[in-house]
Amino acid sequence: MLDIKKVKRTMLKSEKNLAKYACKSNMAIREFEQTDDIRLEFARDVDKIIHSSCYTRYMSKTQVFVDPINDHISTRMTHVQYVSKAARTIARALRLNEDLCEAIALGHDVGHTPYGHFGESVLNRLSKRYNGGKCFAHNLNSVRVFTVLEKKGKSVNLSLQVLDGIMCHNGELLQDKYMPSKAKTFEQLKREYDECLKDESNIKRLTPMTMEGCVVRLSDIIGYIGKDIDDANRLGIFNKELLPENVKKYLGTENTQIMNSIILDVIENSYGKNYISMSKEVYEAVMDLKKFNYENIYSNAITQEDQDRYINTIEKLYSVYSRALDSKDYSNDIYVNFLNQMSKDYIDNNSDAQKIIDYISGMTDNYLKIQYEKYK
Repeated sequence: MLDIKKVKRTMLKSEKNLAKYACKSNMAIREFEQTDDIRLEFARDVDKIIHSSCYTRYMSKTQVFVDPINDHISTRMTHVQYVSKAARTIARALRLNEDLCEAIALGHDVGHTPYGHFGESVLNRLSKRYNGGKCFAHNLNSVRVFTVLEKKGKSVNLSLQVLDGIMCHNGELLQDKYMPSKAKTFEQLKREYDECLKDESNIKRLTPMTMEGCVVRLSDIIGYIGKDIDDANRLGIFNKELLPENVKKYLGTENTQIMNSIILDVIENSYGKNYISMSKEVYEAVMDLKKFNYENIYSNAITQEDQDRYINTIEKLYSVYSRALDSKDYSNDIYVNFLNQMSKDYIDNNSDAQKIIDYISGMTDNYLKIQYEKYK
C-alpha cells in the first residue's frame, strides 16, 4: 500500500533547493483546516482553482477586444496562462516556489466582469450608487469569488499567500522594484480588503507578502503588454513598426521577443535578491510600451457606440434583477441560475445590490448578451 506521508516527505525535500526568500509549502496558512493528501500545499491551490467554475468561465471573458472576428485573439483564459508561464519561468530561475506563482497567476483574474475593464468600470459605478458606496474592483472581486461565491457560497479555502497574491496583483501599476511586505495574517488581509472597498485608491498601496506574489504582479504585465500588440496588429488596428525606437531596441516587436526580453532582464536583475526588479533600460522601455498601448490600442479597442451599448446592457439587467428581488419573482434567472444554488448563509448575509453585482460580475460575455436579449 502506498505510504502517502512518505511520498509527501520526499516531495517536500525538493523544496530544500529553494532560495531563502521563497515561500515554502509548510508556510502555507489556511483559514480552515483540510484533510492532508499527497500534494504540496500550493499545488493543491492550483488544483482548487482550475477545477472551480469561475476558472472555466475565463474561456468566454474579454481580455481587451470584445467579440473579435478572429479566433486567435486573447481571452482571459489565454492571458492567465501567459502570466502563469512567465511567472513560473522567473520563479524557477530565481529558485522561488513555482506552485505558488502558478496558483496566484491562474486565479488572479477570476473576478473580472464581462467586457473586461470597461465592464468593470460600469459595475464600479453601480456598486458605489447602490451597494453602500463600496467600489467594485476585479482584484477584490477575485478574492470574493474564492472566499464567498464558489462552492455555492462557501470558501474554496485557498491559502493566505495565494489570496494575498491575487488581491495585490494589480498589473496596471508598473514599478521598477517589487519588494514584498511583511508577513500578513487573515485578519490583516481582510482589513486591507475592506479598506480598498471603502476607498479604491488604497488598491494602489497593496503590496504582496511573498516574493512569488511580486513575481506574478510583474508577470501580469509581461502576460499582456506584448500579446496586446500582436492582437491589435492582427486586427489591423496599427502597424507594429510604429513602436517607439527604445521599445524595438530593448524589447523587440513580437510578443515572444518582448516576453523573453523582460523575463531575462528580470532574472538577471533579481537573482539572489530579496526583491524583483528590472534594469533601467528595460523598465523605461516597458513604461514607454505601456503608454504606447494605451494611446494606440486600449483607447481604440471599444468604440463609443459599443461603450454606450455595454453600459445600457449592464444597467438594464441590473434594473431587471433589482425588480425581481423586490417582487420575489422566483421565475427570474437571478433566482433560477444563481440564488437557488447558493447557501442560506450567503442569502441571509448579502444585500440585494451585492447579490446582483455578484451575479453580473460572474457572467461571461455571451451569457450577459443572452440575458439582455431575454429581458430587454
